[in-house]
Amino acid sequence: MPNVTLCGFMGSGKTTVGKALAKRLGFSFADTDAEIENRAGMTVAEIFEKMGEPAFRRMESEVIKELARLDGVVISVGGGTVLNEENVRTLKACGKVVLLDVDAATVISRLSCDVSRPLLAGPDKEQRAEALLSERRPLYEAAADIVVDGRGSAAKVAEKIAEQLKIGG
Repeated sequence: MPNVTLCGFMGSGKTTVGKALAKRLGFSFADTDAEIENRAGMTVAEIFEKMGEPAFRRMESEVIKELARLDGVVISVGGGTVLNEENVRTLKACGKVVLLDVDAATVISRLSCDVSRPLLAGPDKEQRAEALLSERRPLYEAAADIVVDGRGSAAKVAEKIAEQLKIGG
């Protein structure tokens, strides 16, 4: 069974929806950020701080290559995964890529108390989210086989994805 990868901006619901979708489809679930944290023994924020973004992106690509070898997995990838064209090619080769599309207001609402997001650290989170989202949206759209509005409940968004993929019941 091909994999389903959920991409999108931080706070778009990839992990929450991914778990609901995996349950609905009878797939296993993998979160690339959680896998990287587990292997590195530190949080994504700590990796960014201590090792830098390039080191994190290398780890991310390694994890993606490993997960792509599996079948029947819903994969939640980090918001910056699409910055690397090789990651996108790898994910598309092993299944469908679904964009959970959200606006900056939704991101800020969902992440207002989250201090673990290194790319939104500091003042002007809204402005930073807007800028990053507008920069990345074309990459998300180019990577995606399917685009789904990510603003509903996890169950509803998972249902929409399953319907569009025509799998699961």
